[in-house]
Amino acid sequence: MCVDSVPPKHCQAPVRSAAMDLTGRTLSKVPEITALFWVTKLLTTAMGESTSDYLVFRVNPVVAVGLGTVVLLGALVLQFRAVRYIPWIYWFTVLMVAIVGTMAADVLHKQFHVPYAASTAFFAVVLTVVFVVWHRVEGTLSIHSIVTRRRELFYWAAVMATFALGTAAGDLAAKTIGLGYLTSAVLFAALMAVAAVGYWRFHLNAILAFWAAYVLTRPLGASIADWLGKPKALSGLGWGDAVVTAIFALLIVACVGYLTVANREARVGSAEGSH
Repeated sequence: MCVDSVPPKHCQAPVRSAAMDLTGRTLSKVPEITALFWVTKLLTTAMGESTSDYLVFRVNPVVAVGLGTVVLLGALVLQFRAVRYIPWIYWFTVLMVAIVGTMAADVLHKQFHVPYAASTAFFAVVLTVVFVVWHRVEGTLSIHSIVTRRRELFYWAAVMATFALGTAAGDLAAKTIGLGYLTSAVLFAALMAVAAVGYWRFHLNAILAFWAAYVLTRPLGASIADWLGKPKALSGLGWGDAVVTAIFALLIVACVGYLTVANREARVGSAEGSH
């Protein structure tokens, strides 16, 4: 991994296909990792869960997955065509991954009766394969290096795999193991805290800590959404999936709006500094 002070030579090669800003720096296609990044990520995972649950009970599941996939592909086209990180495009794509990934996982279990334990193991293998191939080809799994089309393809493949794995793991904990939604949320929050403390205090590899936390945001967000939306008989608060979806949508709009303004100000400051 390119995390040492002297990375491998193939990690130091110039990135010819990357876009540049006015100062000559390569433009990344992903956001900076801040506290608001994690908040927005949790909100998208939670909304993905509540939106999926709302749709699959009102629309034919296969049709819902098909329509969602079309919208997701459109979002990915926008993301790949952008030459830099654009907050609303990036987070819209993440949200669609969350919605479609959740619906696909639900269809896999409900329509084809695949146990959550089996789907969790399967998606864990898929994610491992993505990471192994990505690292073997690019020499790094760092999201700070997403400046070429190939690396962006690997990145989104990993994102999709993490959502699928997180969805299956969350359902495994809450339903198969029987922890319930609130206890599951506490469990996944504690595991995220372990990754964070390991990075801050015990020199845990930054890339490992990031991807561990990234995977865990999916079951954490989903567990919170289910706890808020599901009936009290199912260990929820009974707010309803529609209400929960609307609340998370408003919060996401607020976060992305702030990120858009902050990103614009950062680019203006960078442009002024180049003169």
